[in-house]
Amino acid sequence: MPPNRVRRALRAFVPAILAGATAALVLSGPAFADPAPSPGDLEAQIQQQWDTLEPTIEQYNAVHGQLTANQAKAASLQDQLQPLQLQVDMAMSNIGTIAANVYKGGRSSTVNALLSSGSPTALADQLTLLDMVARAQHEQISSVASMVDKYAADKATLDALIVQQAKQDADLAARKKKIEDQISQLQRLRLQAYGASGGATGALKPVACPFEYTGGPGGTAAQKACSLIGKPYIWAAAGPNGYDCSGLTMVAWAAAGVKLDHLASAQRAESKRISRADLRPGDLIFFGSDTHHVGIYVGGNWMVHAPNTGDHVRMAQLTGYYAANASGYGRPG
Repeated sequence: MPPNRVRRALRAFVPAILAGATAALVLSGPAFADPAPSPGDLEAQIQQQWDTLEPTIEQYNAVHGQLTANQAKAASLQDQLQPLQLQVDMAMSNIGTIAANVYKGGRSSTVNALLSSGSPTALADQLTLLDMVARAQHEQISSVASMVDKYAADKATLDALIVQQAKQDADLAARKKKIEDQISQLQRLRLQAYGASGGATGALKPVACPFEYTGGPGGTAAQKACSLIGKPYIWAAAGPNGYDCSGLTMVAWAAAGVKLDHLASAQRAESKRISRADLRPGDLIFFGSDTHHVGIYVGGNWMVHAPNTGDHVRMAQLTGYYAANASGYGRPG
């Protein structure tokens, strides 16, 4: 090849070689990941995922509680049915005996009664008495039979509801494995963000709790909640070893002599509605349009709550996420 043509070929070929080498270096070199997410970003992600999990837990609490209550009602109805049915059976047996005797006696029984009565008037009185006894027995049997039918109908309705609720309960329980897997992922994210302490500041109780000391039932409930700080969050638990959100508030108010259901939405219905400006220690703070989370106010813009699995009962300020997502406030008692 003439020298000029060689030089022209090299001039065209070398840039191509260099470009290829550069590309190879880029492809084979270290891959630089995006900057690690900040703790705030991870906390928001954890909260977002938990918001999708907690309603399922609350739903399970509701269905399981209704199922247990209805099973107890059905058992009670069954206990009431047994003696009533026995009364009907015994009365029907007596009627059967009377009917058999009449059948065996036939028409001669009336003649025998007439001959032995001494007079038609006495016979009429005897027949009238027999008729009254028969009617009284019939009314008694009818009354008891009606009660049996009512209890049986009520039990049949309850049994049908129990079958439906048992299916819902089983379906929700079957989702437990999936929930636990998702919660494990949340815990790993939390550990990445905050380490083993599980909290942004590493403090479950950064200020005095209650922040404001008050008397009365609310003050007692707030003090009880504060005394439980550090207990682990346990799904659907109400102590003594751990608590979920509504289990914590239920136990706190129980210390003040006020009974609340183990369900955030039920506690909302059981409480008097108040405004945020009227909050005082012991009041409840509800979160989400479906009321899937609840905390208890302890004064100074602080609350105590059981956040989620992997965390502990802790204090939290009503700022940021909690301020934006509070959907209502209530005062039990």
